Amino acid sequence: MIAVRFDQRLSCDDLERDSGVRFAAQPSKRPLPCGRRGSFRSTGIEMSDAHALEPGFRSGFASIVGRPNAGKSTLTNALVGQKIVIASSKPQTTRHAIRGIVHRPDAQLVLIDTPGLHKPRTLLGERLNDVVRATWSEVDVVGVCLPANQWIGPGDRYLVGELAALPRKPPLVAIATKSDLASPERMAEHLASIGSLESSLNVSWAEIIPVSALQRFQLDVLSDALINQLPEGPPLYPDGEITDQPEETLVAELIREAALEDVHDELPHSIMVTVEEMGLREGRPVERPLLDIYASLIVERDSQKGILIGHRGSRLTQIGGTARQQIEALLGTPVYLDLRVKVLKEWQRDAKHLNRLGF
Repeated sequence: MIAVRFDQRLSCDDLERDSGVRFAAQPSKRPLPCGRRGSFRSTGIEMSDAHALEPGFRSGFASIVGRPNAGKSTLTNALVGQKIVIASSKPQTTRHAIRGIVHRPDAQLVLIDTPGLHKPRTLLGERLNDVVRATWSEVDVVGVCLPANQWIGPGDRYLVGELAALPRKPPLVAIATKSDLASPERMAEHLASIGSLESSLNVSWAEIIPVSALQRFQLDVLSDALINQLPEGPPLYPDGEITDQPEETLVAELIREAALEDVHDELPHSIMVTVEEMGLREGRPVERPLLDIYASLIVERDSQKGILIGHRGSRLTQIGGTARQQIEALLGTPVYLDLRVKVLKEWQRDAKHLNRLGF
């Protein structure tokens, strides 16, 4: 019998009967720390003094995995309490293992949002899959995202099978993401399907937890479940730090997120962003700073360059406006954003290009 954790506010009788899975009621214990707008620091409890740590303080790493579009990045942002990972309806949006840090009085949880494991068609795809697999061997627990509004398919089974084949298997927590998009009947079916993976793929779930990142449903329950699998130890990052990503990387990702809106076919996979220069403009009054950012959007073909620029630059102007607002909200300072579009032919398939771009 598998235990599925639900907040006590829910009635689980119907789901329990329909899915054949036992539901362990779990009360909400504490709110997640929220990030301050325009800052990389959360409103977590001060923990600079090691003697102030609670007895049994836990710290460690949790990898959030799933096939493309399983809700990994949205979930990571919701748990951290501030946007540190871009999210898009386009598959394979995440291209790096990005760390987000959750601070609590009793624990520090480092979430690693990884690219979606997929069948690669390019050298970039192969390297992204390598990032995912390398992360598994370095974490204390793995959260497997299985969206509740979709059937468990070959991609999900392949991912879980890869985890089952690891020489050192970390504890696995099944996360039924996007629960707000599933009816109670559909959720019962989904939870039963997740439970059946134990016997068919020889895995063992530490817990199965339905969540909704958008509605913040059961995020505290999921946080508790992941932290319960961590070893006891001191904090790994300074108090209040919510990501170890450089500002330039976060800025580049926000620009790429803006560029991904309303693009189709192969273009989303071909877009890369590099920040060429970033710094406060000299000669400005201290009370009126302006951050200058010069960035390049890189594509693989001249036709893609034309799409990104748009008629008389209209598309590029829209991308710049959207990205600038996001960057200003993140960094808390006015921004001047200069964008250029460059063509780097077949960069996803060229090892030298990938090395230079940091893959």
